Amino acid sequence: MRKRNYDGNSAQLLKKLYLSQIQSLSDAEQFKIQRDEVNKQIRSAKSKDERQIYIDQAKHLKEQLRVAEEKASAIEAEMVTQALMIPNDTHPDVPIGPEENAKILKIVGEKRTESYPLLDHLTLMERLDLVDFQQAALVTGSKFFYLKNSGVWLEFALIQYAMDKAASRGFTPIITPDVVRTSIAYGCGFQPRKKESSQIYDISTTSTVNTTTPKLCLAGTAEIPLAGMYAKKMINEDELPKRMVGFGRAFRAEAGHGSAEERGLYRVHQFSKVELFAVAAPGQSDGILQEFRELQEELFTELGLCFRVLDMPTEELGASAYRKYDIEAWMPGREAWGEICSTSNCTDYQTRRLDIRYLSSQFKENVGPKDVRVPWHIKEKWVNYCHTLNGTAMAVPRVIIALVETYQQEDGTIKVPEVLRKWIPGQPSILK
Repeated sequence: MRKRNYDGNSAQLLKKLYLSQIQSLSDAEQFKIQRDEVNKQIRSAKSKDERQIYIDQAKHLKEQLRVAEEKASAIEAEMVTQALMIPNDTHPDVPIGPEENAKILKIVGEKRTESYPLLDHLTLMERLDLVDFQQAALVTGSKFFYLKNSGVWLEFALIQYAMDKAASRGFTPIITPDVVRTSIAYGCGFQPRKKESSQIYDISTTSTVNTTTPKLCLAGTAEIPLAGMYAKKMINEDELPKRMVGFGRAFRAEAGHGSAEERGLYRVHQFSKVELFAVAAPGQSDGILQEFRELQEELFTELGLCFRVLDMPTEELGASAYRKYDIEAWMPGREAWGEICSTSNCTDYQTRRLDIRYLSSQFKENVGPKDVRVPWHIKEKWVNYCHTLNGTAMAVPRVIIALVETYQQEDGTIKVPEVLRKWIPGQPSILK
């Protein structure tokens, strides 16, 4: 936790709560034993007065038991809260420290330079009437936008391209719900460390009358509903890995600091995103992480972008990632590298919270089919937690920035990468 710049107090507090809960449960158990003994004495009392004495003792023990059980229950709730604050383990090869300690693994392509000034994406897109932030700010608020005209087809082309590429690799295509239970988001590791720093849009409709309604939020990434597809499920090991490519809208309540580097599409509250996701056996997850990264590199190489691959340090891993790679594209108009995707191995961090398990193939060899009636104490030794992995196939606004700034022409038009043309009506080579 210290390596990730987390407050380590949660771990210490969790230990204290655990010891306190053990004591409360022990107290409750002693009160139950005493209550049962008094109940026997009530039944065997030889006089009315003696019986009343035991009845009074029983009432007192009942109250003591209630208090002890309520205390244990309250401690349990606080234990869960503190446990959710504890991040995943960290791969031993991950660099230690803040973002600047990221290790550059490779650089693909060359930065574009021209004799004429290269403009930023917002200037280019507004001149071509592809985007409108001003009216969106009036309708919704800052950091929302309308995509217009060829900008719409460019977004659809990127989505189709990424979905098609992943599906051709055997990924199951899925369109995810954009509204999820907050408990699922927290189970994936998106619980904020501080309430005021939450990026989650809470859309709960819980009233004081109906407190059983689940809390709901807008998904910050399709990773959350994709993980939720397997919550509380047990999968046969021979069915793993399960690879998915999901499309959804991502909603982020926090949208940066309004600096010049973040103007336009770079950091917005709502955007389209294609997400890679896998549920795997522990022995498969390292290989799948490399598979995800290779697919991402292929996507951006075919799009003709200059990009670099980074092994991200501990303070950039978030809660769930055991190891994470980022890909940053060179954005000539910004004159800076900008993150366009990442991929992470979350090991069993999410699956323990969402209860996603698999039944070892050895169970079938030693006992029988998955649905065979076997006592749980025998079956459970063949059951383990799965690993989950996620990766961005296409964060549309960021990639649009990189494409528009990379493919701008001197006359202000934008060349369309060849791999996207078939997805745009008329298959144009230039957006103008």
